[in-house]
Amino acid sequence: MVKVNTDDLIKKSRNGEQRSKKELIYLLSLPPDSVDSYLVMAEANRISKELSQGKAEVHAQFALNLAPCPGNCVFCSFAQINGIFSESSQLKPEEAVAHAKQFEQDGANAVFVMTTAKYPFEKFIEISQEIRSKIKPETTLIANIGDQSLDNAQRLKDIGYTGVYHALRLREGKDSNLSPEKRKESIRHFQEAGLKVGTCVEPVGPEHTDEEIAEMICFTASIQPSYSGAARRISIPNTPIAKRGMISELRMAQIVAVTRLGISRTVMGNCTHEPCTLGALAGANLFWAEVGANPRDVEENTEKGRGGTVNHCKKLFHESGWDLLKGPSRYYGG
Repeated sequence: MVKVNTDDLIKKSRNGEQRSKKELIYLLSLPPDSVDSYLVMAEANRISKELSQGKAEVHAQFALNLAPCPGNCVFCSFAQINGIFSESSQLKPEEAVAHAKQFEQDGANAVFVMTTAKYPFEKFIEISQEIRSKIKPETTLIANIGDQSLDNAQRLKDIGYTGVYHALRLREGKDSNLSPEKRKESIRHFQEAGLKVGTCVEPVGPEHTDEEIAEMICFTASIQPSYSGAARRISIPNTPIAKRGMISELRMAQIVAVTRLGISRTVMGNCTHEPCTLGALAGANLFWAEVGANPRDVEENTEKGRGGTVNHCKKLFHESGWDLLKGPSRYYGG
């Protein structure tokens, strides 16, 4: 059996080779604060800067609603079983437009419109049309909604969405009431409709094994996304899953870096969330700003809690040696 070696893997990476699952497991098994892990992070940073010409992106998301969700993802503050939110609220169309226009003004490279899983699709279409008509034609508009049929995916494309964010989460179907196969099917529907799909290895907790994480990296690579990356699970206070704990930002940065090495060079983007300089140093070239409801926050308006602004995200990138892209997102084809 040939022994895996970090130096050899980095040399292969510089030749443009994608890492195998076995090699990814090895890289994930390294102590996060080891010299070898720092070498991997440096290589991921080099790849990301080479592919994006050193220009990172900041995307910005707002939520159309806040409601207890029957999807019951145990890591989400919206989950009915977590009991964080008992009342439902929805944005008016003019409020949604105001958020989108503010993100444009702040210089976000893409505007994301998010809902809980059971938000009425027809209402999403109605408000989305209003948003699209009021923002600049060149602004990249992205949907972050529940699983959809091919017909619904086509309607999203037809009214002006460029892409979607959709992820098969770690332990989907065990830590959620959602079907892993339905998540995969929705990704296929979005892509068949001509929508660009961004995704992520998330939400990573200390209980997830190196093999689980490697398998998810391989899955995200297989769909040829607009970007992949990694995000750690943020503990929601006083919920059962909070007892599992959280991984450190350093461990998250390691996973971000390994993900970059496991994804094809045809994929320019490598994300992390929540925004941090360690992630940017490890090859993340995409952060998100957020307002309104946030599945990692117990505040109804995350701008008063965990949500960062566009300018805050830009500052973190600057502190980490990145320039910022101006204009529409290149990850979504801009």
